[in-house]
Amino acid sequence: MSVIFRLRDQDSMDESRTLTNSDQELYQSKFDPKTYLDNFYQLSDAPEQKDIRRFVTFVLCQLSQTFSTGKYRGKRLIEVGTGPNIHTLISACEHFEEIVVSDYTDSNRRELEKWIRAEEGCFNWDAHIQFVCDLEGRRTPAVVKETLRQKIKNVLKCDTNLENPFQPVTVEPADCIISSLCLEAACKDQEAYRHSLGAMVGLLRPGGVLVMIGDLNETFYIVGEERFPVLSLSQDFIKKTLCELGLSIQHFILQKDEGTELKSKCNYEAYFYLTALKD
Repeated sequence: MSVIFRLRDQDSMDESRTLTNSDQELYQSKFDPKTYLDNFYQLSDAPEQKDIRRFVTFVLCQLSQTFSTGKYRGKRLIEVGTGPNIHTLISACEHFEEIVVSDYTDSNRRELEKWIRAEEGCFNWDAHIQFVCDLEGRRTPAVVKETLRQKIKNVLKCDTNLENPFQPVTVEPADCIISSLCLEAACKDQEAYRHSLGAMVGLLRPGGVLVMIGDLNETFYIVGEERFPVLSLSQDFIKKTLCELGLSIQHFILQKDEGTELKSKCNYEAYFYLTALKD
């Protein structure tokens, strides 16, 4: 499958890239994608997982509302900091000719590749896909999976601290960029966040749409036994930064934390979903 060779080719070109801080080393050596997905993305009706279901269904519903109108479509969709996830692409995939997914952590890219190749042991996203199909009432899960696997053309290494996050690979400007829970985990301070968001916006063509999902006022999350730092962000700071970068915010939707189930794993006050157009 061509995406495998593209992934390996980029890794070979990136061998000289050195990690710049301990947080990057922590992700490379300690981040376990399977534990992360089990902890935060299981779509279960179990009472003890109601907060997780509330977050996941919030994201899936917002993405469905954004893309179901057909307003946002084009040649290329790029997801920056995909992690080991594919749920953010379920609603969008039919509206773009090709999709680029990316992540800094090697294990996350391997997990993505396993799902693309339908390998045994990959995370089961069937419940998430079925949920979106039920919302839309048009596509079947089989069609969604086939579409998504065919349209993902590249799995790239991504470092949001770089001016070109995909260095040394150059990707043509996108009609849509999606990023979920990425920059607040990748950036050490507000200035780094501004720089990284600017680099992300630089990947978007004029008139293109940015879709972002994130947490507010969070300082950590835990995967297994490992604690990962998060940059605490406010709604006002995010809005101000987007405007300074030449984006017009279309929607900024908040969902406040109402449960206690996740308090031992992360300390966010609310999660957000936003869409913004590049001027």
